[in-house]
This record gives sequence, structure tokens and C-alpha cells, in this order.
Amino acid sequence: MKDSKTHKSEIPLDSSYATGLDPRYKWYVVGMLWWISCFNYADRQAIFAVFPLLEGEIGLTSEQEGYLISSFAWVYGLCAPFAGSVVDRIRRRTAILAGLQIWSIICMATAVSRNFYHLLFFRAAEGLGETFYYPASVSLISDYHGKRSRSRALGLHQSSVYFGTIAGGFFAGLIGQFYGWRWSFIAFGGLGIVLGLFLHRFLREPQRGAADLADGIVSAVRLPLAEVLKQTALRPTVILLMLGFMFANFGALVLLAWIPKYLHDRFEFGLAVAGLNATLYPQVASMVGSPLGGWLADELRKRTVMGRILVQVLGAGAAAPFVYLCGQADSLWLVLASLAAWGFFKGIYDANIFASVFDVVRPEARGTLAGFMNMIGWLFGGATSGIVVGYLAGGRGLAYAISFTAWPYVMAALLLLIAALGFVRRDIRHLSGQDKSEER
Repeated sequence: MKDSKTHKSEIPLDSSYATGLDPRYKWYVVGMLWWISCFNYADRQAIFAVFPLLEGEIGLTSEQEGYLISSFAWVYGLCAPFAGSVVDRIRRRTAILAGLQIWSIICMATAVSRNFYHLLFFRAAEGLGETFYYPASVSLISDYHGKRSRSRALGLHQSSVYFGTIAGGFFAGLIGQFYGWRWSFIAFGGLGIVLGLFLHRFLREPQRGAADLADGIVSAVRLPLAEVLKQTALRPTVILLMLGFMFANFGALVLLAWIPKYLHDRFEFGLAVAGLNATLYPQVASMVGSPLGGWLADELRKRTVMGRILVQVLGAGAAAPFVYLCGQADSLWLVLASLAAWGFFKGIYDANIFASVFDVVRPEARGTLAGFMNMIGWLFGGATSGIVVGYLAGGRGLAYAISFTAWPYVMAALLLLIAALGFVRRDIRHLSGQDKSEER
């Protein structure tokens, strides 16, 4: 039932919001968060580019590299529901900027590692520092952007992930090749600290549910965690989107973590060249695919409530054959072309990860729901990916392990298609209090 009363958020607001902001400020917010997200991914990508150096100095095995990948995902995923719940109860601006400082300090501290267990500790700690960012950032963006521009805003924000991945892969490999792997972590962590201090003056907190109130969809009230979980359990669309994200994130982490090593080992690239090629082709393609996916989803959403999810079905389903080809192709150029196609369709899917689920949940619950999505996606998708691919690579080779990743994308596409055709209309109707105007 739609709440008959309009409640103000209990979170204190910046006075500048009440007095009115430049209409362009909602896009400035996307720009500021774009840079923070860029460092979020550059920091986590840096270790993948220097795996060969760590193998030589510390003696890492493929299985240990898999555990390093999974340790981040385990902590990131386990802490995500707690982080999302906190984000719904404090200023998201505080969560974003404090998180940036914390994970940047941890990134710098990684340079003191002397063995596998030190790396495992700092990798896991960085997952704790970064877990607050995405629930806070996507919730904040969604309060500046309503249903008409939400996918475009989140898609543009998502493009920072790919740029940060390129920067992390290339510059970590370049710095490591000439100055040692420790300086890669010192450089990225130090720049993140400077960025946080600079943006502290400009990033502002919006009213909870502001964009949805402007669209006349739902009023803003605070929901206890038990009510959020109850609403989630009663909305199959949310469950299916979470499971789809779990399978898609399995593939995403393979792309981020294992492709630099794959190119280094199979084609005998240097560290910097392997890191650049492993990130440049798929991530630049994703930078094109993500804004395109956001635009396409906003346009389709005007015509049908299934629009955002159908765009995700396209992205996940079309990525699968190129993932398989990436591991099977003998030609370098065919591998790179497959990586680019994988990245392009992955970007189309990624643009709507949170925009799709936000169509069927209340604005006050978005941080919590984003946290639970990250838990499912990283704990059961990303963490599983590191161990499974490390095991398959040790037994049957990394090329086989990469091709295997096509199957999780197929599963993601099927789950999303079921959500679009079977449940999203009903769930949006329930959210809007049986408002038939939302359904076409």
C-alpha cells in the first residue's frame, strides 16, 4: 500500500539543497563520483598487473593468486549488507569520502607486505574499505536522477570502472616494471587520499527519495531492516536480479583478474604491455557500451517497465560467445577482438545493475539493497570465481578456465529474462500502490 503521508528523511541535509542548486549539479555529482569510482577500481586492479612480479619475489602459485582474488571478494561481500544498512542511516557523502580515505591508506600499506599472508591480509582489508562506496554512491545518484535519467547517470558513472581498470592495469604494471611492485600501491593510494581531500568541499547530500518524490512515485519514509528484507523476499524481480548479478560478476572478475596473466603467459607480453592490452580493449569497449546501455534502457523504460532488464538480457547473453572464444582463439588479434566484444556487452549489462533493481524498491532501502546485491554478487560470484578459475587453471590451463566463464553469462541472461517476462510488472505495480499508469 502506498503510504498516505509524506515523511521527511531523518538524515540531516545540507542547507544548500533546501535553497536550491544549479540544475546541472546532478551531473556534476556524477562527475565527482566518477573520479572516486575510478580510484576504487584502479586500486583493486593494481595487484593483478603485478602477479608475475609477486610470483618471482614471493613465490605465489596460481592457487594462491586465486585466494588473493577471492579474499577481497569474501570481505567485500560479507560486509556489504552491513555497509548498505549503514548507508541508509548516515550521510552518504560521509560514507563515500571516509571510505575513499580508508581504502587509499590500506592500498599504500600493501607495500609493506613480505609474504603471501601479508598480501592476503591487506587485500581483504581493502575489501572492507571499499564495500561502503557503491551502496552509497548509487543511492546518492538515484536521489539526484529520477526514472527519466537514472540509467544514463548510473551508466556514465559505471564507465569510471573501466577507465580505472585500464589505469590500474597499465600504470601498476608500468610502475612495477621500472620501480618495483610496491611503488604501484604507494602511488595509487596517495593519489586517492589527495582526491578525497579535494572533493570534501564540493560533494553535497541530497534529500532521501528526492528524485522519486519529484516524479510523484513514492514518498520517503525510513524502513527498518526487517521490513527491507520482507519486501525483498516478496519481490521475485529483486531475487532474480541478485542471482543474475552473481553469475555476471563471476565473469567480470575473471576479466579483471586473470586476463593480464593470460596474455603474459600465452603471448609472452611484458608486464606493462600485458596489463595495457588486458584492460585497454575490453574496458574501452565497456566505456562505450555502458553509456549506450544506459541511454537505451532509459528509452525502453519509457515504453515498457521491462526496458532496463531487457537491456541487461541483451548484454549478458551477447557476451557469452565472445567469452568462450577468448579462451579458444589461437590468434592474438582474435583474442583481443573477443575481449573487446566481451567488454562492450558487459558494459551494456553493467549500466543497469542497480537502475533495474531500483525500479522495484523504495528509495530509503536502496543502500541496503545495493549492499545485499554486492554480497550475493561478490561472495557467491566474485569469490567463487577466483577459486574455481584458479583450480581449473592449475589442472586444465587458464585458456580452458576462461572459456568456462561463458556459462555463468548464459545463466545470468536466463534469470534476467524470467524476471522481465514474469515478475517486473507485478512488482512495480505493488511498489506504486497499484498505479496502473506505470504499467504499459
